[in-house]
Amino acid sequence: MEETDDGVFLTSVCFRGDYPLYRHSRIKVSVYQGEEPLTHTARSFLGFTSFSIRDLLKSKEPHISLSLRTMDRVNEVGEVKVSCLQMEGESGDRTPPEHKCSELCDSLHSSVHERENSPTMRAVLCAQVCKVYRFQTEDQRWLLVREQMSETPLSFSLPKQLLSALIREHTDRVREVKELGDLSPHWDGLRHDVINHCNHLVCGYQETLSELDKLSVSSSFKSSCSKSDKHLQFVPTNLHSQRMEVTDPDSAGVWYEVITFGAPSDHHQAFKHGGLKKLLSKRTNSTDSSVSYSEDESSRARELLSNVAQLQPLVFGLAEELLAVSLEHNTARLQEVLEALAQQTELFVHALKDELVRSALLAIHNQFSANYNSSHVHSNGLICDNTSDGRDGESSPGQQDAGRQDAEYDEEEWASDRTWANVAKSLNCIIVMLDRLQGREDQPQDQTPSDQQDAAPGDTNSQNTASSSLSAASWQEQLLPLVVTLRDCVREAVCKARAAMTFVILQGAVACTLNQGPTQIVQRRHAVFSQTLSAAVCGFMLKLYGGLEDPEFLQQLLSVGLLVQFEGLLSTYGDEVGMLEDMEVGVADLSGVAFTVTEAKTEQPDDLLPTLRGAWGRFVVEVPLPSETFTSLPREVKEGRLILVHPVLFNIGINQQQSLAERFGDSSLQERVNQQSCERLRVYCQSLRERLPHMAGIQSLSDSLSSLERCIETKKRKNVEVLWIAATVCRQVNGVRLTSCKSAKDRTAMSVTLEQCVLLRDKHTLSQQSFSSALDCMRRDGCRMENVQKNVGNRKFAFSGVQLLTFPKLYRPPDGSFG
Repeated sequence: MEETDDGVFLTSVCFRGDYPLYRHSRIKVSVYQGEEPLTHTARSFLGFTSFSIRDLLKSKEPHISLSLRTMDRVNEVGEVKVSCLQMEGESGDRTPPEHKCSELCDSLHSSVHERENSPTMRAVLCAQVCKVYRFQTEDQRWLLVREQMSETPLSFSLPKQLLSALIREHTDRVREVKELGDLSPHWDGLRHDVINHCNHLVCGYQETLSELDKLSVSSSFKSSCSKSDKHLQFVPTNLHSQRMEVTDPDSAGVWYEVITFGAPSDHHQAFKHGGLKKLLSKRTNSTDSSVSYSEDESSRARELLSNVAQLQPLVFGLAEELLAVSLEHNTARLQEVLEALAQQTELFVHALKDELVRSALLAIHNQFSANYNSSHVHSNGLICDNTSDGRDGESSPGQQDAGRQDAEYDEEEWASDRTWANVAKSLNCIIVMLDRLQGREDQPQDQTPSDQQDAAPGDTNSQNTASSSLSAASWQEQLLPLVVTLRDCVREAVCKARAAMTFVILQGAVACTLNQGPTQIVQRRHAVFSQTLSAAVCGFMLKLYGGLEDPEFLQQLLSVGLLVQFEGLLSTYGDEVGMLEDMEVGVADLSGVAFTVTEAKTEQPDDLLPTLRGAWGRFVVEVPLPSETFTSLPREVKEGRLILVHPVLFNIGINQQQSLAERFGDSSLQERVNQQSCERLRVYCQSLRERLPHMAGIQSLSDSLSSLERCIETKKRKNVEVLWIAATVCRQVNGVRLTSCKSAKDRTAMSVTLEQCVLLRDKHTLSQQSFSSALDCMRRDGCRMENVQKNVGNRKFAFSGVQLLTFPKLYRPPDGSFG
C-alpha cells in the first residue's frame, strides 16, 4: 500500500477455474505498508481480516465491509471492502454457486492469456505492467478493466535498421558518383562535396549504430532523462503501448490502444535555431531553383547507363563480324549476322530515345549556356571548356562538330532525335549496300534525296562508293566505310546519353544531399523520422494483430491505407516550438512509408519483428506473421500489396507555457498544423466513403469532421475538444492513435487516462458518479504512475499546484499525486 491523502486503495484478486475454491473457503486479506521509494525502507505489517466465499455470495449489497485489525485482533486500523466482480449470472445460468466466483474472475483473463501469450504479441511487447480495476455502470453492473503498459523492442530494432539502411544508401551514392568518370571542374567540385557530405553522415551513423548495438542487448527503453544523449537521438523517448481491455456483462474483452512516446525531436542539437520546419524553410528560400531529379529518375538513369554499356559492345561486335563474314560471300550467314545487328541496333536506339535523356540534354544546355562561351559534351561527363584537353581519344566527328558549334546549339540540336536517327540511317545504308552486293536492288527505294542530304556523317561518301563498279572491289571494302560510320554514330549517341544520365545522377545526388542542407539538418531529420517511425510501426502492428479476423478492416488497409493520428500536447512557447516543428516534419515524412505483410520463417521472436527495406523517401516496413495466420489472409495481402500511410498531427498546448503563448506570444504554428491535418483527414475520410461506402459508421463521419473544423476555426484558448474529436474520428476509421508531450510522462499521462475513462463512459456506460473516481484512480495508482517511477525514480507527476491552475480541469491529477 502506498501513501495517499484519502487512503483508498483498489486491487483485484483472481482465482483461475482450476483453483479449489468452494463456498466454505475463507480468504485472508493482509495489508502492508509499501516500501518507501526514496529511502527503500522495508514494508511493515498494518493489519488483516478474513471472509468466506459464502458471506460474499449471500450479501445483498455490492460489497461486504470488514474491519482491518492488528495481529493481536485488539485494535481496528481500517476497513476493507470486498466485492464480487459480478453478483448475478445471466438468466438460465445453472453454474453451481461454488464455481461462480472463479469463473467470473477467469472471464477477465481468458482473452488476455490467449492473446497476450501469442508469439506475435510476445515479440512486439515486453516489460509489461498491468493494473486491474472494477467500476460500476449506470445500470449498477460492473465493468472489469485491465490497464496494461508495455515497452517494445522496436524502440531499438527499427532505429538500428534505419541507420543500416542510411549507411548503405549513402555508401552507394558515393560509389555511384565516383564511377561517373571525368567531369568538368565545376561538377567535379560538386561531386567532392557530395562525397564529403555522405562520408560525414556514414561515419556518424556507424558510430551511433555501434553504440546502439551495445545498449539494445539489455534495454528496450529510453528514459526521459536520456533524451539529450547523442547516441540515442534515433531512439524514441519513453515509447510504450498503453492498452485497456474492458469486459462487461454483455460482451467479452474489448481492447483500446494508444501509443505514447516523447515528441519526436532532436534534443541533442537543441532548439536555439528552431526546429526542422523552420530550418528547412530557410534552406528552401535560400536554395537556387536549379533542376533536380527524383530518386526514381536517378534509378532510370543508372539503368539506362547499364543498358548502354551492354548494347554498345554488342553492336560493335556484330558490325565487325559482318565485315568478317563478307569476305566469305556466304549470303545466308551474312543475312543472319545482319538481322542480329539490326535487332541490337534497334534495341540500342530504343533505349536511348528516352524522354529523360532528351530533357536532361536540354537542361544541360539551358543551365550552362550562360556560363560557358565555348563548351562541348565530354565523353564521360557533362559540359567542359573547349580550352581544356578533355576529349576522348576516340571522339567521333559528331563530337568534334559539337565542340565547334559551341553555344550556337539550339534546343532542337540538343534535344531532337537527330543523334538517334543518325544511328538508324547508318544501319539502313548498310542494309541497302548488302542488298546491292547481293543483286537484290539497284537503288534504295525508300530513301528520298532529302533523306540522303540529312543522312549521318559519311553517308554520302558511302553511297557514292556503293555506286561504283562492284566488280572492282570486294564486299568488305564496300561495307567498311558504312560500318565505320555506324560506329561513329553509335559513339556520338553514347556520348550524349552518358552525359545526360551523368547529369541526372549527379543532380539527383546533389538533391538528396547538399540541397537537403548541412549534415546537421539531415541528421536531425533522420533522427526525428526514426523516432516517429518506431512509434508508428508499433501502433500498426498492434492494430493489425487486433484486426486479422476483420475482412472489412483488411480491405480498408488495401484500398485506402492506414490513418496514423498523432496527438501533441506541446506548447507554442520556448523550446517546445522547436519540438513541434521537428514533430511536424517527422510526421509528414511518414507519408513516404508503406507497410506490407509477409510470412515469418519461424515463430521465434526475432523472426516476428518487422524489417525495413528501401531508401529515404520510399521505405517499406515488412511485418511478418506466423504461417498459420498468414495463410488465412486475403490473397491481395499475401501477395505483398503495399499498405499506404496517411499521417496527421493535431496539437493543443495545455500547460502554463501555452498560457504565455496565447497571451503574449504566437500560436500560428499550432493553428496551421491543425488546419492542414484537418484537411488531410477530410481527404482520407472522403476516399474511405468512396471506396468502402458500406463501412460501419462511415455516414456519421461528416458530422464529426464538421465539428472538428468548427473547433479549429474557433479562437478558443486551450481548445482540447480538438483533440477529443480527432481521436474519435481516428477510432471510427480504425486508425492508429499516438499521444506525445515533451517526454510522454506527465501531460501524456493526463491525456491517456482521460481518454480511457471517456471510452468507458461513452462505450461501456460508466456511471457519471464513477467517472471522476475512475479518473483519479487511474492517475494515482495506474500504469502511468509506474511510467513516472521508471523514468525519474519517484511517484509524483512533475506539476506544481500553481501550474495546474492553468491546465484544463480534466487534465489535472488528484491531490497527492504531483509535486
